[in-house]
Amino acid sequence: MTMKKNSSEGIRQAMQAKLGRRGFLMSSALGATAALASLSSLSHAAGGAPSQRMPVIFIGHGSPMNALADNAFTRRLSTWGRELPKPSAILSVSAHWLSRGATGVGMQERPKTIHDFGGFPQALFDVEYPAPGHPALAREALGAVRQTSVIGTEQWGLDHGTWTVLKHLYPKADIPVFQLSIDYDKPAAFHYAVGRDLAALRDKGVLVMGSGNVVHNLRATDRGTPDGLTASRPWAQSFDDAVKTALAGRDDRALVTYEKLEGAATAVAMPDHYFPFLYALGAAGSSERAKTIYEGFQSGTLSMRCLQFG
Repeated sequence: MTMKKNSSEGIRQAMQAKLGRRGFLMSSALGATAALASLSSLSHAAGGAPSQRMPVIFIGHGSPMNALADNAFTRRLSTWGRELPKPSAILSVSAHWLSRGATGVGMQERPKTIHDFGGFPQALFDVEYPAPGHPALAREALGAVRQTSVIGTEQWGLDHGTWTVLKHLYPKADIPVFQLSIDYDKPAAFHYAVGRDLAALRDKGVLVMGSGNVVHNLRATDRGTPDGLTASRPWAQSFDDAVKTALAGRDDRALVTYEKLEGAATAVAMPDHYFPFLYALGAAGSSERAKTIYEGFQSGTLSMRCLQFG
């Protein structure tokens, strides 16, 4: 079974046609001052979090097959959804919407369910997650982000990084959902800083959700390994432990400069699945402790760590 890595080329071209090349392609320097500012400054993410604010969550989503699975991970998602306050909308930052040179936000009234993978059973392609969008709150996201210009688009939808977990978290699909893309040209500090900007949406009832995996290297999984609390390879365990330790002390500097953590070279061989975690971390107030909702590994080395702030 293989998963297709989503390219945003078609989205990029569509937005170029709509807005014009000069309107869409942004200088790679946009937001660079904020993104590369001292991490001691960045670590004051959003200040304290009043009780009326929505929490921030991060979900390690793993294989798309979790959408159909009944396992410890999916059962925990189901109970978690009942524990969370009901949001007015969900803003998802998924590892599977990557853009280059710009950040996009979904403006659809009815976002489509995107089956962005291959080689899986037909039953998975038959799954639909018919949650409505929320264009009004998506427009709020356009204004909230100050690190870079954000472009509204209807060229995406809900990819599997979003709907496979929301299917368990909110099975009725009755909460509006919209996505924000990850500008893959930007460094880790930029994504953390955009997350900090998104914190303002929490006061409007928006649940900010990052969906990826803190340890994700599909070329180094051990397929067929039973789900468990420990990784099948030392580098995966070391990096996951390092993230857990840094979270316990809210050492955001260490988490943004993740390349220095033990095991990082293999655990985050490509940062697409790690970046959504930085959006959640940035959106969390610096005084908010990370609550571990779920931890463990699938396929030996995929960290399924799930977190809640606030």
